[in-house]
Amino acid sequence: MYDDPITMLNRPSPTPAAVPRLVIERLSDRLAARLAEQVESGALVPGDRLPTEQQLAQVHGVSRTVVREAVHQLKSQGLLTSRQGSGVYVSKQPRSHALRFDADALESIEAVVQVREVRRALEGETAALAATRASRLQVAALRRALRAIDKSTAEGGDGVAEDLAFHRALTEAAGNPHFGRLLEFLEQYLAEAMRVTRGNEARRPDFMEDVRAEHRAIVDAVAARQPSLARRRAVEHMQRGDRRLQIAGLMPASEPLPQPKARPAAKSARG
Repeated sequence: MYDDPITMLNRPSPTPAAVPRLVIERLSDRLAARLAEQVESGALVPGDRLPTEQQLAQVHGVSRTVVREAVHQLKSQGLLTSRQGSGVYVSKQPRSHALRFDADALESIEAVVQVREVRRALEGETAALAATRASRLQVAALRRALRAIDKSTAEGGDGVAEDLAFHRALTEAAGNPHFGRLLEFLEQYLAEAMRVTRGNEARRPDFMEDVRAEHRAIVDAVAARQPSLARRRAVEHMQRGDRRLQIAGLMPASEPLPQPKARPAAKSARG
């Protein structure tokens, strides 16, 4: 499953009491912190235009994907804003208190499971609203996003960036920008874990096909304008992701979860 943000470090614990820890800091985290420091120090002031993605990648010695993720983090914190066709700018009125998690709160499996519960509720309601509000163009964008995931994995990629794009498209279709901001906030802490869980599923072709079918079921329900079904499909997608992680031994079986089963297709509207 591409988008299930939970994992444990894949190494044996030295003692039964040892607590597996997540890899919190990534290159994108470091770059985001560096750019935020430039804003806070006045090196970048409100209204300044950032260098292009390629220029930032060259200056900081990272990939464009890292730059994209770092900029995405700072947008979610209100420090940066995009202007269509113009670029990325320092916000004129950055939020004084950006929404943050204490990193220590994400360092135990129990805490991350709690974050997953928040994500599950968010995904379900987002899908339901999208089924009520999505335009034909937005449904078409969702289907393109699924094809992009397939293309990435077929070419040997991890599909994570494309998967995040799919979920962003779903929040856009919901018509409430606050859902998108909440999703962005969760992403900045959990994207690396998504890569690890994606690796888990890559070892099981049946897992990969289940994920594809679950994504399609969500989009079909949205296209069919069936909000209750869309909500159920999204929640089931998260629950079945938990089950796949339990099977792989990456997540403790703290509560019984539904077994994967055949999913009847929603009556699909053309989009």
